[in-house]
Amino acid sequence: MSIMMGMVIEVDPARFEQVAKDNKELLDSIVEQSKQAGAIHHQFFAGKDSVLVVDEWPDEASFMGFFESTAAEIGALMSHAGATSQPTPNFWRELDTSDKF
Repeated sequence: MSIMMGMVIEVDPARFEQVAKDNKELLDSIVEQSKQAGAIHHQFFAGKDSVLVVDEWPDEASFMGFFESTAAEIGALMSHAGATSQPTPNFWRELDTSDKF
């Protein structure tokens, strides 16, 4: 069963979005590397003063291997976007409950 990874980036969402647009080739390269490492789903969400990364991966180890191997590229994008702290990935597994829909 896959896991969900969530990570909050303390950054202005508008600036983050613009940096992503301005660096499309680099972002596309990172996305391709994530797919090759096993990523199932990836999406960004804007909050008031932060961006939430939501990924689905086969397991925590697959994500961590990707994250460590692309740290320089991701770090450069985050720095350019004005991230104010080092984001920390958090992992969740689905619970088997009767209220799921």
